[in-house]
Amino acid sequence: MIRLTLGEVADIVGGTLRHADPHTVVTGTVEFDSRQVTPGGLFLALPGERVDGHDYVAAVTAAGAVASLVTRPVDAPSIEVADGFAALAALAGAVARRLPDTVVIGITGSSGKTSTKDLLAQVLARAGRTVAPPGSFNNELGHPYTVLRATPDTRFLVLETSARGIGHIRYLTGIAQPRIGVVLNVGSAHLGEFGSREAIAQAKGELVEALPAEGVAILNADDPLVAGMAPRTAARVVTYGVDPTADVRAEGVTFDELMRGRFTLVARGERAGVALRLVGAHHVSNALAAAAVALECGMALGDVAAALGDATPTSRWRMEITERADGVLVINDAYNANPESMRAALDALAAVGRARSGAGGRTFAVLGSMAELGDATDAEHVALGQRAAALDISRVVAVGEVARAIGRGTALEGSWSGTAGWVPDADAALALLRAELRAPDVVLVKASRAAALERVALALAGDTVTDGDSSTAEDGGSSA
Repeated sequence: MIRLTLGEVADIVGGTLRHADPHTVVTGTVEFDSRQVTPGGLFLALPGERVDGHDYVAAVTAAGAVASLVTRPVDAPSIEVADGFAALAALAGAVARRLPDTVVIGITGSSGKTSTKDLLAQVLARAGRTVAPPGSFNNELGHPYTVLRATPDTRFLVLETSARGIGHIRYLTGIAQPRIGVVLNVGSAHLGEFGSREAIAQAKGELVEALPAEGVAILNADDPLVAGMAPRTAARVVTYGVDPTADVRAEGVTFDELMRGRFTLVARGERAGVALRLVGAHHVSNALAAAAVALECGMALGDVAAALGDATPTSRWRMEITERADGVLVINDAYNANPESMRAALDALAAVGRARSGAGGRTFAVLGSMAELGDATDAEHVALGQRAAALDISRVVAVGEVARAIGRGTALEGSWSGTAGWVPDADAALALLRAELRAPDVVLVKASRAAALERVALALAGDTVTDGDSSTAEDGGSSA
């Protein structure tokens, strides 16, 4: 964060400074996890379902925090405010306004936000200091938290913007107005909350509405609902995709045996080859979005292509591949799930399996529930099972009560030669897989966060899991 005195912070957030010198300078970061506080920093004490941050104020003071943002009196240096989230947003907004030379980039979409953010951050880092959120920090907590990581030497600030309803993205863009806005897609994630894909598109389009006239809207030409957002912005529009009319496009797309994309990047009359290290066909679109932004930020096409080829996964449990010593391949895509990302993961599993089938490898899809689909829940799970069978996945294992519908879906594909099973929980799934897997089988594990199926994938890959590994606190609360 830029340096501010406690008096300045108190003025910005409309709080009351207690037990502290107003001239004390905040030299560290703002943290809401007491374990991350460093000397000179600020601690945001938030009440939670299981723990209350106010209980850790004494500890963070001892660790060197110059003050804590609190909502009730504490016997320590503090700034008392009415609402911790509002205070965080106000502070982040003030910091963003004091960084006029920093290019703020907002990314939204029903799926792919975090993967695209990770790609873009790695590409832009070659052009200047880049700040991007860790994991999926993309809501009213994670978004301003990321803004506060920016400093005067930050050239690019990459932000995820999520929504669980109309107006949420408008609120986030009010904290730090983006100069470049990227809309990836409009899918079915959180369909139960929005009611329709058109409502989701309305919410996502708030990002391009927030752009200034001198800004740039990066829109997916392959998604009609995204491409249709062009009239909603005063900014210049740049399109990307495999569509031959896209401004930034991929030609000659192919995939290797691990479904890593290879294509020719075409833009502004230039061409360059790209060989991705990321697994899954969907990453081609993500890479094009990142390329479009990087070009708008002044990078040369060849440099963008090279950076895309060097980029690796940086957020956990997203198409992570581990090949065990015995030859079994584990694909851990268990961070989250919606119908679109489930289909993309199954497509990748089928393709990887085909490349290994000559050696007798089978494909296992371990699938948990997809959350927040509302009235479409049953139908989407049935459709998922049918998709798995149509792809000729060898073994489908549905985990949990909601996922039972996946098995019904596999039965709708009459020509399928595979088998489907159901287990009640992650422990049962792990036991089944340990009994059945053999080299060179490929197993995909995927579900929404609530299912916590990453435990299955990590155990299969030989990792040790602790209780803390399944916490979502580190991601600042992921949304659509």
